[in-house]
Amino acid sequence: MSPPRFPVSVKGVVAIDGKFCLLRNERDEWELPGGRLEAGEDPVAACVREIDEELGLAVRVARILDSWLYDIRGAGEVLIVTYACAPLAGVTPRLSHEHKALGLFAPGEIAGLAMPEGYKRSIAAWLAAG
Repeated sequence: MSPPRFPVSVKGVVAIDGKFCLLRNERDEWELPGGRLEAGEDPVAACVREIDEELGLAVRVARILDSWLYDIRGAGEVLIVTYACAPLAGVTPRLSHEHKALGLFAPGEIAGLAMPEGYKRSIAAWLAAG
């Protein structure tokens, strides 16, 4: 039997003025900004690129927060790796064509959102690290 292979998606936990940037996807779930690695791409560079593409924000990646295998309803499994990110320069995030909505959510609002538990866990890890 061959070893399992999964696409890898890198995501960033980005807070602006104490609120977390989240995007609503085509499954009507909120998710962290980010996306799949390109062939030969460094994961940190991919995270920076994806956040720029999806939010129009330049960020600095601080550290890995978490990783888990996510089963996307009927579309297969993806390895998710989340990073703590800090926005550079005071730019307002903008919605790209890739998502349905952009939201900024206070920590107390996260638990009630339709969002994979792994993303909620990553935000909790960001908060715990202070």
